[in-house]
Amino acid sequence: MGNASEPDKVPTISPLHGMRILAVEQMQSLPFATQMLARLGAEVVKVEHPVRGDLGRSSLPAVNDLSGNKVGATFIRNNLAKKSIGIDLKHELGQKLFKRLVPKFDVVAENFKPGTMKSFGLDYSSLSSLDSSLIYISISGFGHDPDSPYMAWPAFAPIAEAMSGLYTFNRPPDQEVKVSPAGALGDTGTGLFAVVAILAALRYREATGSGQYIDLAMFDSMIAFADIVPNYFSMGHDPRTPSSLINHGFKIVNGEIVIQIGREHQFKRFVEILDKEEWLEDPRFSTREGWVQNIETLRKAVHEWAGDQSPIEVCGFLASAGIAAAPSFEAEDLINDPHVVSRNMLVEVPTQDSTPVLAAGNPIKMAGVEDEAVTPPPSLGQHTNQILSTELDLTENQIVALREKGIIK
Repeated sequence: MGNASEPDKVPTISPLHGMRILAVEQMQSLPFATQMLARLGAEVVKVEHPVRGDLGRSSLPAVNDLSGNKVGATFIRNNLAKKSIGIDLKHELGQKLFKRLVPKFDVVAENFKPGTMKSFGLDYSSLSSLDSSLIYISISGFGHDPDSPYMAWPAFAPIAEAMSGLYTFNRPPDQEVKVSPAGALGDTGTGLFAVVAILAALRYREATGSGQYIDLAMFDSMIAFADIVPNYFSMGHDPRTPSSLINHGFKIVNGEIVIQIGREHQFKRFVEILDKEEWLEDPRFSTREGWVQNIETLRKAVHEWAGDQSPIEVCGFLASAGIAAAPSFEAEDLINDPHVVSRNMLVEVPTQDSTPVLAAGNPIKMAGVEDEAVTPPPSLGQHTNQILSTELDLTENQIVALREKGIIK
């Protein structure tokens, strides 16, 4: 089912039903956030350049969407359940169309380089005069504060990740920088903060009637995610050196597992499982630092103890004893995992190709709220006619004229 278990709960409408977002977005940080809101019931109208569209459309790898257009993986992962309207915001008529749409939406969201929306006359100060209750969020690499020396820098996920200190944590001096070790965390992590900020602003407006401007920087968001780096440093611990706990990978015959042990009672249980009780009196293992310094001895013992059991079997046994352990999954393991299946955490996005593309499901499970049906990412400008006619009462002839001028898709 993929929902929180509460059988007597009467199904409800989607939590964010009625919320409307006009998003000038590209790539991943903001699209990830608005997709999360769309999955919770918000209506997201994505404003794209009428020719190029979202930069994510041209990412690789790519497949053919249901309309036969090439569409990239980044776009597929971040644009489920949205509508697309193609408007050239550099053109004065395109800007006028956008301004006419603004009062019909709760939130305007953008993640262009600072100054871009202002150059179009579509920044918060310009639009809030049209609707004082407007919530407007800007996501950029370093925010819109002119006191930041980096405000004008372009930024993708690894830029913010690197500057946060994330890449220095547990990194030996002779090890090269491993870029994006957690995928595009700079984007998805910032996107999560964007969701929190938008929902907080909606609550603020509900209480006060006033709108809000949200200036969200990817760099700031990654500092929050990598908070352990400055925290450890301030306490006299070099964050580049391994922390004093077992938090390592262990190779076994049939794969690799990860084990975390940070307290003495957990280590006692661990060595008892390995049938190495004598280590409890061994000075090598008398401190947490000693555990890490002698990690290779522990790895050898785990390898011998595990034998030819599967990673799931080994971790299940450790878990039953209160030891936190997990198999290190490959993609195929993840796809076939019974937890993932039962929680509906991978969804199939239909394409023109023979095999559907997999995307992450909605991790938010709420009692009485069904997971949304998979709505494929929209084709560029797929909803332009519908939105301009229903929202702005434009006639078919007016829409055709705008399209002939290249202002809309």
